[in-house]
Amino acid sequence: MNDAAQGSEAAERTPGQRRERRRVAWRGARRALWRPGFRATVGELLTGLTDAAPDVYDLDLPVDMYGDGIVETLEERVAALLGKDAAAFFPSGTMAQQVALRCWAGRTGNPTVAMHPLSHPEVHERHALSALGGLRTVHPTREPRMPSADEVRDLDEPFGTLFLELPLREAGFLLPSWEELTAVTDAARERDAVVHVDGARLWECGPHFGRSVAEIADLADSVYVSFYKSLGGFGGAALAGPRTLVDEAKAWRHRYGGQILQQFPTALSALIGLERELPRLPEYVAHARVVAAALREGFAGVGLPWARVHPEEPHTHQFQVWLPYEADVLTDAGTLQAEETGVSLFPQVWDRRGPGLACTEVTVGAPGLEWTADDVRAAVREFVARVPCC
Repeated sequence: MNDAAQGSEAAERTPGQRRERRRVAWRGARRALWRPGFRATVGELLTGLTDAAPDVYDLDLPVDMYGDGIVETLEERVAALLGKDAAAFFPSGTMAQQVALRCWAGRTGNPTVAMHPLSHPEVHERHALSALGGLRTVHPTREPRMPSADEVRDLDEPFGTLFLELPLREAGFLLPSWEELTAVTDAARERDAVVHVDGARLWECGPHFGRSVAEIADLADSVYVSFYKSLGGFGGAALAGPRTLVDEAKAWRHRYGGQILQQFPTALSALIGLERELPRLPEYVAHARVVAAALREGFAGVGLPWARVHPEEPHTHQFQVWLPYEADVLTDAGTLQAEETGVSLFPQVWDRRGPGLACTEVTVGAPGLEWTADDVRAAVREFVARVPCC
């Protein structure tokens, strides 16, 4: 099909039809760098849960009721992994962090939170901190990186909590150095502020820092972690910190509607993730660096006028790819590649970041370990061949 015909065909589809075509193509691909659980069927997830559950929990125990039983087991496991006194399970990270920040505001007497403008609460939560919690935010920096110690120290107004997202997803899953991280947390405490870490992806930060998750969490007064972003759980999150804070957070969890009757499927999937995926994350991080280098080489080899892998050496098992084309063109090329070759190099939509400039996220999971650098470079050639005008 020529470029004009391909573009015409894509234009004739409704957004819903295009989404369904992508879903079918990505699910049907025989090779992918990552296969997220949210693309699975109900039957597939139930089968996986049933097969793995006996390895992580005694299924003859009573079902959980309003946060006891298996939920308490999960909370205790997370608190131990993070080296904190206690942890509370939440149905979502959004709820967990809103609760954490309002609890700290009450304890510090200051409702102002210092955070990066690219942090999750600023970008993805519809101003929930102000609308629901009466909190306000200030920004130590607008640079696409974590704020420096000097920027925190010199912020021109007081704040009660310093909020650090590790890694900073919207900036390219970026992490500071260990020395920078310790310096910035020290600077916050010089300002009499507490430190909260958005650790939705904290589990995979250890290789970059050369530290355990407990050592990283020890720099913070409280930490939130996700069970689905890297561990493959059905959902859910945990907030860990001092026991008095966690007890208060559980009271607010009830007020926010998070005191749910039974949560054993989500809790089970989280325990499975901690057992099976957590030990493999360093391997994914290491291979992501192989994949990123091969992508750079592949794009250079096909002579694209401008292409970026960011960061050049990934800090975790996730990173960004930037290309000088419209987002829809690249998304359609990825769909076509999956359909025609059975290989899905970029199994996510591309986002428009400027005129003729688009970005997508790449995740390297267990399926990606099977890809050699040659495989990646070959997939780049196949992908670029399906981009009109390349």
